[in-house]
Amino acid sequence: MFRAEVNDGIAALLAGELVVYPTETFYAIGADAFSSTALERLFLLKGREPGRPVGLIAADTAMAFSVAREIPADARRLAQAFWPGPLTIVLPARDEIARELTGPDGVGVRVSPNSIARALSAGVARPITATSANLSGAAPASTLGDARNQLGAKVKVYLEGGKLTASAPSTVVAVNSSGWKMVRVGAIPESQIAAAIAGDA
Repeated sequence: MFRAEVNDGIAALLAGELVVYPTETFYAIGADAFSSTALERLFLLKGREPGRPVGLIAADTAMAFSVAREIPADARRLAQAFWPGPLTIVLPARDEIARELTGPDGVGVRVSPNSIARALSAGVARPITATSANLSGAAPASTLGDARNQLGAKVKVYLEGGKLTASAPSTVVAVNSSGWKMVRVGAIPESQIAAAIAGDA
């Protein structure tokens, strides 16, 4: 059953449709990060303000790093310490990454420990969006029902992952050749980030 439902999600993503799926923190809206049609659908649905970057989820570290034009040593240390896990690393983006996905520090990406999230990205063979499954400004969805009540029929496939009990979203850290900085404190505290980069984790 799990496989059949995930396959439905993969087919929807490949067709430029939207999918709600569980992550290690909250439910997310997945869209093919390399489909302009899918991204347009996503932004129309979310009512998201222009200029706010959208994080991505990748199936593994190699896929995650494929969106970056450079991979600093600090990013490799963080990935080794915390992936799969609730850490989004913002990296200088490759030119082909849609501008709507990026912020001033680049593109944010993580590898989720959630098997459904990773299976979707693996099935599409590229990263998918991981913006929270709610309308802009609303609370993130901890259950599939929460997400469905807000987003309705504009999402093609809803994938059940139970009640998600995260107390915080992913931690977001920007890394480039000049160093690193905290963008959002979340599930992983700054002290653990600093220790991993220093080689003490």
